[in-house]
Amino acid sequence: MRIVVVGASLAGVRTVEGLRRRGSDADVVLVGAEPGPHGGIAGDGIAADRPPLSKAFLADAAVEAKPLTDRARLGALGVGLVTGRAVDLDLDRRRVGLHGGEQVGFDALVVATGSTPRTVPGLEPREGVWTLRTATDAAAIRAACPEGGRVVVVGGGFIGAEVAWTLRQSGRAVALVEPLPSLMARGLGPELGAAFTRRHAAAGVALHTGAGVAALEGGERVTSVLLTDGTSLPADVVVLGLGTVPETGWLAGAGLDLRDGVVCDERLAAAGAEGVWAVGDVARWRHPRAGEDVRVEHWTNAVETAGVVAANLTGTPTVHDAVPYVWSDQLGARLQVFGRVRPGDELRVVVGDLDGSFVALTGGDGQLRSVVGFGAVKALLPFRKLLLAGAGWDEALAAA
Repeated sequence: MRIVVVGASLAGVRTVEGLRRRGSDADVVLVGAEPGPHGGIAGDGIAADRPPLSKAFLADAAVEAKPLTDRARLGALGVGLVTGRAVDLDLDRRRVGLHGGEQVGFDALVVATGSTPRTVPGLEPREGVWTLRTATDAAAIRAACPEGGRVVVVGGGFIGAEVAWTLRQSGRAVALVEPLPSLMARGLGPELGAAFTRRHAAAGVALHTGAGVAALEGGERVTSVLLTDGTSLPADVVVLGLGTVPETGWLAGAGLDLRDGVVCDERLAAAGAEGVWAVGDVARWRHPRAGEDVRVEHWTNAVETAGVVAANLTGTPTVHDAVPYVWSDQLGARLQVFGRVRPGDELRVVVGDLDGSFVALTGGDGQLRSVVGFGAVKALLPFRKLLLAGAGWDEALAAA
């Protein structure tokens, strides 16, 4: 049996490692196409560990971007490495086509191509304008804006907030633009989002909430960002943090269900395609706990989905029912979110307060829906256990 894993970022690398750890003796091939400078493929096409790219690596040129694996380690596992970008899939012939014409045959296929930064018309990368996904991106942003430089971050989600905090702490003048009234509102809800908005403002980030971008100004190189409220923000560097889209373009026409990712069942088997699986950011699956299709873009989910698919491919039927977990290092502490903060859910702060370290619960319909902590890793643990156990809202509040 030949198992081909397309995508050499975290989910893909952990999948091939998981197959060997679980005793698979299949012929395993990893296809990597991590982009380098000018769109070329860097090294072996293997991604660097991404979390430091918006934090320590972005702030300090002395910090190395460490690849998740390398050819020698893969060789020791008996995993073949093919460097190239997948451009099409032929399910009838069981072939993945690569840029340049190479065809890679498979018996089982794991789609691990992740996601790419979202752009919108008028807000595309150009000289001085960057998205942040790869080590090459982070190094270029850092080099283009020396200490004292002016940065405009567009988008106040988790990545935008991390980038703004990191660059402000490393001596740049940072403005952050977010069309919603508060930062990270989609992930944290309005009340918690407002609390973190206040914290970023106190940390020296110039916030422009409730405004969008009307235009990027300048000739070949951006010089300023014009907002919809008429404000013009001078910029040496613009970082776009507009979210991501699943990398499924190469799968068009293959017969897979590609509604916001590769649609899968609860085992992460692709709908309507025998022997095809998906892991990481690109997977959209039927979540047993939520009772709906979800797609999660975070480090923990990449690792968990890799483990689920490795188990299924080695004969242990496994569903992916983990409680979603997101973490973000910013403002000098760790923000942790277990579960999903839903619009309209009730919020209760059960440890500390929103101006310091805290643990907050959200719930609705009598159920505990999420546990959010900031700078309170130990205090959060009992409530995390309640969430995993399916505790009701009153039971969770009684434990506070």
